[in-house]
Amino acid sequence: NAKAETWGTDSGAHARAPAGRRAAGFLGPGLMVAVGYMDPGNWATSVAAGSRYGESLLAVVVGASLLAMLFQAAAVRLGLATGQDLAQACRERLPPTLATASWLVCEAAIVACNVAEVLGMAMGLHLLFGLSLFAGACVTVADVMLVLRLRARGRGSVETLVAVLVATIALCFVAQLAWARPSAGALWHGLAGVRGLASDPQRLYLAVGIVGATVMPHNLYLHSALVRARGQPGSRPALRRAITAATRDSTASLGLALFVNAAILVVAATAFAHAGHAVVATLPDAYRLLSPLLGVGVASTVFGLGLLASGLSSSITGTLAGQVVMEGFMRLRLSPRRRALLARLLAIVPAAVATARFGESAADALLVFSQVVLSLQLPFALAPLLVFTTSRRHLGDLAFGRLASAALWSGAGLVTLLNGWLLLGLLLRR
Repeated sequence: NAKAETWGTDSGAHARAPAGRRAAGFLGPGLMVAVGYMDPGNWATSVAAGSRYGESLLAVVVGASLLAMLFQAAAVRLGLATGQDLAQACRERLPPTLATASWLVCEAAIVACNVAEVLGMAMGLHLLFGLSLFAGACVTVADVMLVLRLRARGRGSVETLVAVLVATIALCFVAQLAWARPSAGALWHGLAGVRGLASDPQRLYLAVGIVGATVMPHNLYLHSALVRARGQPGSRPALRRAITAATRDSTASLGLALFVNAAILVVAATAFAHAGHAVVATLPDAYRLLSPLLGVGVASTVFGLGLLASGLSSSITGTLAGQVVMEGFMRLRLSPRRRALLARLLAIVPAAVATARFGESAADALLVFSQVVLSLQLPFALAPLLVFTTSRRHLGDLAFGRLASAALWSGAGLVTLLNGWLLLGLLLRR
């Protein structure tokens, strides 16, 4: 098993370990996946939504995060119950034409995600060290080399780096919230419901971008592969315990991602919208305005540090997801170095051209657009995942029950409806 070797899994030792320790062995992939939900695309969409509409889209962030928890739980179940990741399951269980189409769509999603990572790291380097956006985009090739070097040393090195980066991002926003001091009434108003999506195309565009930034299609493929690589539990009860442990790990980690994404939107709403700076066009604008508006000199530096950590951490999952998807769908075993460099170069070209020609505003617009692209591609990953995990024909007695299946299909239907609504609006506006 190539993935088991990559991640240092010892299936035999795992099977002989006590039950509690075997279940604990499935902890960790959730955090690896959660970093993808805190990527720079999330920052751009949440800052744009918070600065323009205050806390009114906070309910979208929470709802999208809850959907992400459901969908990632399905990815966990598929990987452990079948011993296949989602890409492998699609290759073996879907008609060849449909499987190939799913692969191409997923590759496009990975490129879109890579664009967000490149731009986020480039912006972080630009804001903290004065490097031009174009140069920063080119420098991001180095982070791929770092990931591959750590990966060669084993699973623990990568997971340790991810944990440090996630802790950095979370602490940055704990500090930002403390400095911003948001109103409890405004938070409650934002959580009470979403209004105006039908009448305001820009609000709908940002709402779909938040969904795309929060529920990422390639993470479904990656998560199923990460839990699968931990080894197959030997008995049915052990398998159920492993699914429960891995699902709790995933849900807790995504709860942390929910905090970060909600905090970004709330800080933007408090610092910009309520202070009369509703049009914050770019993340660099937010960086420059935070310190004077919050009255804390280091607020901007903390924001830039969090953005840099976000770009680096999410690039790790993007690199891993790319390899999982290509191997699973096409049985193509490119070396990790070649695969990662190819994906990064495909992302650097549009990012570098946009930043060189149009500057900060184009970079930010490209960030938000990349998240909308991810949302539009999400149903192509969700449909097979839910078909496999809600059907006894595929999972037997490990398939989701009626209530969970109804929740999963309703969530997928909502995402598809939002996407269709957005596309219809864009076509009518033309």
